[in-house]
Amino acid sequence: MWYGVYHNLATSLHMTLNLFTDYSLRVLMYAALPDCERFSLDDVSAAYGISRDHVAKVVQKLVHAGFLTSQRGRGGGIALARPASEIRVGEVVRETAGQSPFVECFHPPTNQCRLIGNCRLHGVLREAMGAFQSVLDGYTLADLVSKPSPLSKILAA
Repeated sequence: MWYGVYHNLATSLHMTLNLFTDYSLRVLMYAALPDCERFSLDDVSAAYGISRDHVAKVVQKLVHAGFLTSQRGRGGGIALARPASEIRVGEVVRETAGQSPFVECFHPPTNQCRLIGNCRLHGVLREAMGAFQSVLDGYTLADLVSKPSPLSKILAA
């Protein structure tokens, strides 16, 4: 019994970001490079080796969320909707990571945990998630590209 609880806890504690969030951060980093005023889906797809379809879905979400703007036609393209210094990494992660609960007890409608009400783990994990989000909120998109020359060289290839 304890092995199952331990195994589920260990599996849940891997604070990994999903691929959509990873791609979202990468697209925004590309957009924040100093020499990038406007870009296309093809530019990002080629720079990262990500399929154009995936980039299109990410850009659509980021436009809808107000991180990017998109304009069709001649002189159009994709650009940051606001300065990189005003876009917090935590904000992007919360917007793109989805709503799946960290552990079962964080989602009361489906919680089946037998330890509820008798376990301090819930509070510890909530505190850890708060710290994780606080660290992400401490950085802006501008911080991620503050030394852009290496990034510019890699992404321009």
